Amino acid sequence: MGDFISGLILSPVYCIGWIIIGFIAGALARRIMGSANSSFVSDIILGLIGSFLGGFILGLLGFNNGTIDVGLGIGSILTALIGAIVVIFIGRLISGRRA
Repeated sequence: MGDFISGLILSPVYCIGWIIIGFIAGALARRIMGSANSSFVSDIILGLIGSFLGGFILGLLGFNNGTIDVGLGIGSILTALIGAIVVIFIGRLISGRRA
């Protein structure tokens, strides 16, 4: 029961953390890929989608939760950054233009 209550208390903190990580990863990915500047919300969405895709890619490469930092640290930012770069790349392939 104590774990459930502490999880509820920490949920808003984790949500805010993921929003910050999403923004950092999305903004860095746009800069690395030379994409045009975008809104704060677009960078957050790009980073959050990137975090899921990056986690999937790293899982395929043999990394698991014990190998990469799963919390709100540098490992999470790098994972989201890798995924966000892949999202931008795939978007460019599909649209045929530089986004």
